[in-house]
Amino acid sequence: MSEAQPGSTGGRGRLLALAALAAVAGAAAWSLRDLPAAFGRRPDAEREERVRSSPQYRDGVFHNAPSSLARDTARPEIDRGTVRRMLFEREGRTPTLPVPTVRTAGGPRQAAEGVEITWYGHASALVEIEGTRVLLDPIWSDRCSPAAHVGPKRLHPVPVELEELPPVDAVLISHDHYDHLDMATVKRLVLSQSAPFAVPLGIGGHLRRWGVPEHRIIELDWDETCTLGDLVLTLTSAHHFSGRGLTRNTTLWGSWVIAGPTRKVFYTGDSGYFEGYRAIGEQHGPFDAALVQIGAYDEAWSDIHMTPEDAVQAHRDLDAGLLVPVHWCTFNLGLHPWAEPVERLLAEAKAQAVPLAVPRPGERVDVDNPPELDGWWEGLA
Repeated sequence: MSEAQPGSTGGRGRLLALAALAAVAGAAAWSLRDLPAAFGRRPDAEREERVRSSPQYRDGVFHNAPSSLARDTARPEIDRGTVRRMLFEREGRTPTLPVPTVRTAGGPRQAAEGVEITWYGHASALVEIEGTRVLLDPIWSDRCSPAAHVGPKRLHPVPVELEELPPVDAVLISHDHYDHLDMATVKRLVLSQSAPFAVPLGIGGHLRRWGVPEHRIIELDWDETCTLGDLVLTLTSAHHFSGRGLTRNTTLWGSWVIAGPTRKVFYTGDSGYFEGYRAIGEQHGPFDAALVQIGAYDEAWSDIHMTPEDAVQAHRDLDAGLLVPVHWCTFNLGLHPWAEPVERLLAEAKAQAVPLAVPRPGERVDVDNPPELDGWWEGLA
């Protein structure tokens, strides 16, 4: 049988197939074009003395503080059974009805003179404290991923566009995982805001690669503080890990104490439960409120993510007032049902008499006059 000529039906089919493959390859290349930049930049410990001299840094990586409650782990332990659950046990892990969001009225407004918290979903939140504003772990992209078309997709729209946020006094980052440090969001904030980025040691390398000016980068080790006017920010410990590519723990992770002249707020970042919360509470507390991670937990990685029950205990250790749960609702990153974190949190907070506010994404909470719990998440999954 003779080979089909370019002008024949078989030749045209082959050319069409090749063209289709080329188009798919081109689309794939286009979707992955930002990967190298999204990975950020690994710090050079040989040149960066502050990284090399950190008490948390040894053998080329950062380490968690010693703990009798959690191991110093470089990454979650995921076995075949966990992978099987990730791939095949997906029922109930996403909402089947739209997640209600709240769009705050636009227009200029002075920052709250008390303490107000606006949760935008996942761990992104705006803390207003005694006339200043602090933006936490902002991610406004559609996916928490190095690629724009691959990875966990947002389960609800952003309640407000990033450029519509009021001027902030600082942007705080807890660690460099994609659901907390988003390249596209950082680049937009460089243009829409003038505030500095306060980050754990090593993350400055990522920001520099993405075009953040040097004067807007503040890198801190655990228990180091920076002062911005009346705002005092302290990076405190957490029990977690870091990494955006194949390497792990070349940048530090942490939690944050946000202090005004008389009021204080705490943000856990991502962490397993550990003794550090009691020490932070004794040194920096009491807190008017704490934003506490409650979602994406599992027995396979209990050392690095708290359960809702852990979250309540951490809140009590911190000597905090109002508990505002974060790290749930927006992305499917765990193996538990979508609403389980807040349902378990509600039961434990009630049992421990811990005051709780569960805002809808975009809803502002006045810490001195929090809204009543209304179960808005019920029946959505």
